[in-house]
Amino acid sequence: MVTNNELEHNQIVLCTVDKILGTTVFVKIDGGGESSSVDKDGKDNNRGRGVEGTLTTSEISPGRIRNLRDYVVPGKKIVCKILSIKGDKIYLSLRRVKLNEKKELLEKISKEKSYRAILKTVLRDKLDETIEGIEKQFSITEFFEEAKINPKIVEKFTTKAEAEKIIKILETKKDKPKEIRYLVQLSNDQSDGINTIKSILQNAVKESNVEIAYLAAGKYRVSLIGKDFKEIKTEINQVLEHIEKAAKKQHCEYVLNKA
Repeated sequence: MVTNNELEHNQIVLCTVDKILGTTVFVKIDGGGESSSVDKDGKDNNRGRGVEGTLTTSEISPGRIRNLRDYVVPGKKIVCKILSIKGDKIYLSLRRVKLNEKKELLEKISKEKSYRAILKTVLRDKLDETIEGIEKQFSITEFFEEAKINPKIVEKFTTKAEAEKIIKILETKKDKPKEIRYLVQLSNDQSDGINTIKSILQNAVKESNVEIAYLAAGKYRVSLIGKDFKEIKTEINQVLEHIEKAAKKQHCEYVLNKA
């Protein structure tokens, strides 16, 4: 279970709506892992765990809210941002959470649940004892990320036979590469417009792994594949910013869409 000491300002956290009193929503801040399970309807199967936090109506959604329960109902999981911590009171916001922040947290929780499931499959009755030992040195995610590099580390907490089973399962669950794609429309009415556009695109990816493919009629697909979503997002954004600035300087028409 998470404690106040483990929380900080601007942290993104998974919460379970506990109750609604007037214009205040009370939630439980989850500790992640197995305590973060959600059923198919978005309802929490582990209510009552975690530290309590509150949200006011103004922090639920921008604009006027006609029905609060369109956004929050008891038992529902929501991703919030910590606005402030004053003693034992924690104030949260739902509307200030960016889409990529929500996605990143949910992916992290999903990954930890998957790792815990691997341990449970192999260790069964020894699960709690082993996790307790691991968490004295690592988070579960950190432990498995280290195990991918140094499989021998698993034997520090399990028998050799158990470690071999865990590593074997882990190898079958390697992270799938992530891809980000954008559709760029780029045009220039000058006589040498094609060469101008070609130069802009070539310079944009000169020191990058981003790929640009011509589709048709001034449309290009800009894409990047990698393991870390945040890293590839940063890299592709830098390329897009370069294209936009160069296009403006060269008097090109530039339109960006998500592919």
